[in-house]
Amino acid sequence: MSLLYLHFEADERSGRVQKLAKSGAHVIVSEPRWPAFWEIAKREKPIAVAVDFSHAPSHALETADYIAKAKETRDSALYLLRVPEDRLDVVRKRLPRAAIVTEPELAERLAAIEREAQARALEKKEAAAAARRTAQAARKAAAAPAKPGKPAKAAKPSKKAKAAAKKPAAARRKPTTVAKKGAKKTKHSRADKKK
Repeated sequence: MSLLYLHFEADERSGRVQKLAKSGAHVIVSEPRWPAFWEIAKREKPIAVAVDFSHAPSHALETADYIAKAKETRDSALYLLRVPEDRLDVVRKRLPRAAIVTEPELAERLAAIEREAQARALEKKEAAAAARRTAQAARKAAAAPAKPGKPAKAAKPSKKAKAAAKKPAAARRKPTTVAKKGAKKTKHSRADKKK
């Protein structure tokens, strides 16, 4: 997970970045100057953007407004740090979805987002492993030959085969010679033979 942290170059910036990095997030630092911050945001696709208002608050507000409305970053979480008291109403009106937070609150939220991301990644990994095991078992079952000692299951006999099995053996065989119907064998007497 990455956080784009926009803060003008100042002595306190490196200490603030280190505090945020303790949350487990990968912190990308830039100044809120056009187009540098925008190029970084498009390239890195951060999950969250934090804009620090401690230097040049009007410039920071314009930067935050652009990030909140741009297609590439409008789905990223937007956090505002050190918003001056006299700008709170304007900021809340222009950026209703942005969260005004302190550094400890931001670090806590980032840690929660990181935990959720890790949990989702673990679920995906477990689901993929289960799918691989199922596919491997199916391949083994399909490729395995019949085990010795156990006869292979025969296919079900057709209806014709079932009907033929019910008939007596003599009826199933075709006669080799054709006999006339109604012809009776008669015994010839010895007298008939002498004629």
